[in-house]
Amino acid sequence: MPKIGNIELPDFPLLLAPMEDVSDPPFRRLCKLHGADLMYSEFISSEGLIRDAIKSRMKLDIFDYERPVGIQIFGGDEEAMEMSSRIVDAVRPDLVDINFGCPVKKVVCKGAGAGVLKDVDLMVRLTKAVIKGTNLPVTVKTRLGWDESSINIDEVAERLQDIGVQALTVHARTRAQMYKGSADWSHIARVKSNPRITMPIFGNGDIDSPEKALEYKNKYGLDGMMIGRAAIGYPWIFNEIKHYFKTGEHLAQPTMADRIEAARNHLTWSMDWKGERIGIVEMRRHYTNYFKGVSNFKEHRLKLVTLESAESLFKALDEIEEVFANYQFV
Repeated sequence: MPKIGNIELPDFPLLLAPMEDVSDPPFRRLCKLHGADLMYSEFISSEGLIRDAIKSRMKLDIFDYERPVGIQIFGGDEEAMEMSSRIVDAVRPDLVDINFGCPVKKVVCKGAGAGVLKDVDLMVRLTKAVIKGTNLPVTVKTRLGWDESSINIDEVAERLQDIGVQALTVHARTRAQMYKGSADWSHIARVKSNPRITMPIFGNGDIDSPEKALEYKNKYGLDGMMIGRAAIGYPWIFNEIKHYFKTGEHLAQPTMADRIEAARNHLTWSMDWKGERIGIVEMRRHYTNYFKGVSNFKEHRLKLVTLESAESLFKALDEIEEVFANYQFV
């Protein structure tokens, strides 16, 4: 069973990816409820934390029911990374994770996220700074390399382990790929099979079904896998994968009632955490995912993304449950 510091994880754990504007406490709570073993905050700017930016500070909120949980930070300045890791240390998550994988231009241009893949020496210095600033286990999430001609994950893994990183998650694409093309897990498997590597190695990228999860588990021999986009609007995927691992059979798909309950809980918890107005507005991006593929749903979707009060939204969800009570998902 993989271990990160004093955190004991189950055999082949399923991790929830840190996703910007998605992996907040309400969403993490849903994923925990449905089987996620380890979760991370949205990524947090080290400079934002130091400036006391309200949005960055809010992302530090963690709750006991979601443990074990990590706070993920990013940045390109050693001093800022050390200072931000001290701030993170004070809120007592279970670990600190560093993002060296975000491919978005506004992050890369600041010499952070996947931008650091072009300078492994800088990656090592930034990681050392974080380790210096915290008493918590430090982990890293990164990509295979900058592009196909500069895949350097083997060097990255060895050098990060040598300075004290306690687990590595690899998104099996290059920065140049962004989120396009296929993820190539063979590179991660090569890292895992390196006799020098003793820290847990987790794979990420393209896991969107129990069948694929089992195939990749057996084929690549990693310590666990991280699931991102496939969990958006579908937190059930964690327990579905676990059940398939154990039995080779599929759990019944979530019914319309299950989806309504998840949307209700997500909305309620979002309002509790963010306040009613922001909770309602920021929840709008999730409804399409909860009800993906439902035919004749356009009118109901329009209501969900335009209604302004909690009372009217809960009433709309009740109506959807009644109208689609016998709906069969294929």
